[in-house]
Amino acid sequence: MKNLVIVESPAKTKTIKKYLGKDFEVLASYGHVRDLIPKEGAVLPEDDFAMKYDVISRNSKHVDAICKALKKADTLYLATDPDREGEAISWHLYELIKTKKGLADKPVLRVVFNEITKKAITEAMNNPRELSLDLVHAQQARRALDYLVGFNLSPVLWKKIRRGLSAGRVQSPALRMICERELEIEKFESQEYWTIGASLSHEGTDFIGKLIIYQQEKLKQFSINNEEQALNAKSVLSKATNGHVAVKSITPKQRKRKPTPPFITSTMQQEAARKLGFGAGRTMRVAQQLYEGVDLGGETVGLITYMRTDSVNLSNDALDDIRSYIKERYGASQMPKEPRAFKTKSKNAQEAHEAIRHTSSERTPESVKAALTPEQYKLYSLIFKRTIACQMIDAVIDSVTIDFDAGGEGVFRSTGSQIKVPGFLSVYQESEDDSKGSAIEEKDGLLPEFELLQLVDLKNIEAKQHFTEPPPRYSEASLVKSLEEHGIGRPSTYATIISTLQQREYVILDKKRFTPTDVGSVVNKFLTQYFSDYVDYQFTAKLEDSLDDVSRGETQYLDILHKFWVPFKDQVAKIAKEVKRSDVTQEPLDENCPKCGKQLSIRLGRNGRFIGCSAYPECDYTRNIVDDSEELEKVDISHACPKCGGELVVKRGRYGAFIGCSNYPDCNHMEPIEKPKDTDVTCPQCNKGNILERRSRRGKIFYSCERYPDCDYAIWDAPIKESCPDCSWPILTLKTTKKRGTEKVCPQKACSYRVAVDEDDDDSDGNSD
Repeated sequence: MKNLVIVESPAKTKTIKKYLGKDFEVLASYGHVRDLIPKEGAVLPEDDFAMKYDVISRNSKHVDAICKALKKADTLYLATDPDREGEAISWHLYELIKTKKGLADKPVLRVVFNEITKKAITEAMNNPRELSLDLVHAQQARRALDYLVGFNLSPVLWKKIRRGLSAGRVQSPALRMICERELEIEKFESQEYWTIGASLSHEGTDFIGKLIIYQQEKLKQFSINNEEQALNAKSVLSKATNGHVAVKSITPKQRKRKPTPPFITSTMQQEAARKLGFGAGRTMRVAQQLYEGVDLGGETVGLITYMRTDSVNLSNDALDDIRSYIKERYGASQMPKEPRAFKTKSKNAQEAHEAIRHTSSERTPESVKAALTPEQYKLYSLIFKRTIACQMIDAVIDSVTIDFDAGGEGVFRSTGSQIKVPGFLSVYQESEDDSKGSAIEEKDGLLPEFELLQLVDLKNIEAKQHFTEPPPRYSEASLVKSLEEHGIGRPSTYATIISTLQQREYVILDKKRFTPTDVGSVVNKFLTQYFSDYVDYQFTAKLEDSLDDVSRGETQYLDILHKFWVPFKDQVAKIAKEVKRSDVTQEPLDENCPKCGKQLSIRLGRNGRFIGCSAYPECDYTRNIVDDSEELEKVDISHACPKCGGELVVKRGRYGAFIGCSNYPDCNHMEPIEKPKDTDVTCPQCNKGNILERRSRRGKIFYSCERYPDCDYAIWDAPIKESCPDCSWPILTLKTTKKRGTEKVCPQKACSYRVAVDEDDDDSDGNSD
């Protein structure tokens, strides 16, 4: 062996070794090999921000294997991923090997490739470079900043709010976004408005017209804002039209739509969320699999280019490949004369050289479907189609707007459109975020032919009441889009930001929308009030730009750390000294305690926020923030306690309201107010009762037999009416994990049966590990 090549993932090693031949050995570092020591003192600001590193224990054996293999090699090639983190991994490995005196005078070369194909790897090996200390310093600065924020701000949260909390440099502004949106929703006051629509018919075609002018006044959203006005307008128009309207004007238009650029990390995450229902973490996991390669008939091939990128560029080879495919599949007329070039928004699009694209147009999604899991196929299809579409001709859309005179009292407008030239739309169309649509839907397709002054049948005039709606809570797609627009984080961090907020229980994902928890709201209020600069969107974005400047060699990383640290350290010390815990966790109310007369306040307890007396512990008065007593009074309890026959009553506990026995503590029977849902799946243990969907005291969903306690069968995952093909157990379960996606799994521990599920709308809504 003459050469040793180091990559990050073991999934790549066999493929790359096959491409390089017998003179190369390929080993994996298994990601990062060392990190800052996980305790105070890992970064020393007083010593010019010296950093103390330690080998990551789980990867120490891989470092030893690399050092051992290097003894037999003449040259070391560091081929970790083509971004800051990859550069840092190579540098850390280089430093470790130097410490172990394993290099001697052997040359160390850095190679980067954007796709795992023979051509890309061969070209990279023929054009090695030195390690980029600029990229390494950018990564070190980011890691040091994150450490300094976490290890200095988190203890303040412990003292001022509760133990175990933590704050992050980029997670905190993201939490602020979610909390600010929630405040917008809470403060939103709905406004009433009305629209007037006409049901029209001509030559057998029915269509809708929307009232745009009434009695010479151009209508705005709130021009008609109550039922009396709406019904009056309807009456006036009905009398004036007498069953017909006249064509007042015909305005034809033709417009072109250009295709969207190929995917970058953020747009891929957004589209996968909108079209496939994938969370950001799931999208990146599946993309990693496609990048590292899948087995296609005995050969492992990388199907897409590197998936952490903010560049929309496509290589000339890729453009030639894509255009050849379009010419062969759709015809030369379906592509522009010259390849399309897209402009990258980020000024630092060097973390990867290209957009996310498929590596060869010969590998169509249909041709490789049999080798892919359902989720791999879905994401690969999305990437393939988006890339092909971006190099196709514009779509041409003919539209016509027709205004109808309503007897001189108003004007109705109808708009029809038809795709004249599909162009790229025949392959791919981008989804939209939170589109609300118009109050009265316009007719799709072309309208009938009309002539000026022609009479058209009016079938009906309808007045519809509407209310304005608050802005929607963030979905994963819209949150990623907002993070990108504000310049918070970078392509590789979006999924981590989202998962961190959920793991810390600062936000919950309910019906695919983010809602801040009570703790999240209090943490955000504390940070925005006392550390406003550090959760400011502009400040965070400028800091990210500064790190980009370091990666380009335009700024020294120590300058950034010094500039950040001094004011941050002073602010932490000031808040720790001056701010009391009650200033953060309590919010005084203009209301007195009904028990002792002292002032009430909103307080944060271990189970969330509640209203309590400021005289605590002398006065123990408390109540919920939301008064649901009237709703609880309506709970129908028509049966006696099944344990002792006593009366059942509604009670409150640390996990909310429940039904309990009035003879407590002599009888401890309790049951949920919300009745369990029947899954219609027979219990496999007793074969008598059905399995019910229940909620635990902590709010987690589980499934158990309706005959409990006579039958104690229980599982965490949703049951399916299918027997296991391997062990014949009567049921399977639907299990969703971040690592494997959604699968049908046998619940028997002794059985290892599992198979991927092809679900169009599945996300992380199931019970994840």
